[in-house]
Amino acid sequence: MTLAALEPHPHAAAVLGAAASGKPSHAYLLHGPAGSGKRAAARAVAAELLAIGAPDPDGARLRVQHGTHPDLTWVTPSGAHEMLRRDVDEAVVAASAHTPFEARFRVFVLERADTLNDEAANALLKTLEEPPHYVVLLLLTDKLTQVMPTIASRCQPVRFDPPAPAQLAQRLQARGAAPAQAEAAARLSLGDGERAIALAVGDGAALRAAAERFARSPLHGRTGAERPWAALLEIANARGAAARTAHEELLAEELQFLPRKEHKKRETEMGEQARRADRRAATGALDHGLQLAGLWYRDLACVAAGAAELAHHADRAAELAEDAEGRSLAQLQTAAELVDDARARLALNVSYDLACEALAFRLERTLLSRS
Repeated sequence: MTLAALEPHPHAAAVLGAAASGKPSHAYLLHGPAGSGKRAAARAVAAELLAIGAPDPDGARLRVQHGTHPDLTWVTPSGAHEMLRRDVDEAVVAASAHTPFEARFRVFVLERADTLNDEAANALLKTLEEPPHYVVLLLLTDKLTQVMPTIASRCQPVRFDPPAPAQLAQRLQARGAAPAQAEAAARLSLGDGERAIALAVGDGAALRAAAERFARSPLHGRTGAERPWAALLEIANARGAAARTAHEELLAEELQFLPRKEHKKRETEMGEQARRADRRAATGALDHGLQLAGLWYRDLACVAAGAAELAHHADRAAELAEDAEGRSLAQLQTAAELVDDARARLALNVSYDLACEALAFRLERTLLSRS
């Protein structure tokens, strides 16, 4: 069986094609960059599995696509940066003990499997080790190396390769991005389709400009005067606020159909979810901005080493040449490492303002040192 969502991914098609034809393993770990098609593939495989033997196969597929099939459970992390035990206890562990409502299988899709905390992972292990014959688990991750070995070892790996920059640029142009903007976003996304879209539309150009300023100010000793982290934080906060507003609008709509006695409980639950969504969106935007800043230093190292053709910021050749002059590879490597370290700390509930300010001044000391 060849599913349209799997056609660009030969390895995934070979593994999941057999599953969709009615002979699935108990658990799969779909891994690859964000935007590479894992989510669409998981839904397509679920649609085929739940259509097997159904009186109305097309109707079953349609309900899967709309997320209304009773034998499909889709789980996303409720924590700001992690999947909690309560996310899997009822939705997966308890539910998997019950036979399907109408299909031959029960399909459970867990997004961002790399964020499972210890308690959630431990709760899930028994289901992964000894699942009922009708259970199929599809775990998705953008960060394979961060999935707990105890989880990964109990799943069949399914690789999704990143799209080529040219292919990604075509997708972005189809969404309305100008050719030059689409090409730059495709290169700078490093194969991450979601980040490519984030750069090509909306405030993507502003995010890129803020990231470039954050990277360049320390190079020229302007950190104190320009406070380059402010623009990055403004965009991150705006993204977080938009995510919170979306949850609040959903709550307002939901309350219209709930008995008044249930309003307070639901408001508390949704308020916590909105707060976490705010934090996730802000963290994602800030991490993306810092990634772009780190790529600036990586590109400077390419230019300094005489390999300018390898730079991702290919449309900023003059600026890269200016910034690379007189820089040592050791300085630029240290600067990139400082950025990577700061990105890793974002999930630790640090103060974004203080973390970015401290990073900017560390970068300036490193890049302006004469050693």
